[in-house]
Amino acid sequence: MDTIVNALPYLLKGLQVTLYIFIIAIILGFILGLIMALMRLAPLKILNWIAKIFIDAIRGTPFLVQLFFIYFGVNSLSWISFNSTTAGIITVAINAGAYFAEIIRAGIQSIDKGQAEAARSVGLTNVQTMRYIILPQAFRRMLPTITNQSIISLKDTSLLSIIGIADLTQQGEIQASATFEAFKIWLTVGIIYFIIIYLLSLLASFLERRFELR
Repeated sequence: MDTIVNALPYLLKGLQVTLYIFIIAIILGFILGLIMALMRLAPLKILNWIAKIFIDAIRGTPFLVQLFFIYFGVNSLSWISFNSTTAGIITVAINAGAYFAEIIRAGIQSIDKGQAEAARSVGLTNVQTMRYIILPQAFRRMLPTITNQSIISLKDTSLLSIIGIADLTQQGEIQASATFEAFKIWLTVGIIYFIIIYLLSLLASFLERRFELR
């Protein structure tokens, strides 16, 4: 028990780093996903193809390869320089954005086209129709899938320790090596991840109920 108590402050410090990266990356990823989804639905073919190539490229390659490409590949260019935390945020955001794009696109397409036509008939522009009519309804339908993808992205952050980010996983590695109590340390790390993911699921369920009441 003393091993866990002594290691806990370091693990919680690592958790702060994990949550910091996760929250920023998910926000950026959702914005990127929304942009890519709208490009996929745009009437201009060039926008469709740009978004499709991006989505297929990200969805068709492993997260770890993307992480190495961003941190070691892109970062090796003479005119680009960023630290491991920035590389981690970019990688998680881009990866999540590609999946969010397809989720958002499917959500938008699930809304009856008659609603968009009705909105335009009363004078709303295409942007206003998307903002006030289509997206709010689509978001309600997308929320469970968005939550699932967010949980996957949270789990993916555990791979960021490979590039030296002092997240929860790396702190677990350090404490397991220092104490020689790998079973207890990794059990604690697993429990911490489980609690965070469980709380995220509870938040998503709460939001779903709130939206259903409206």
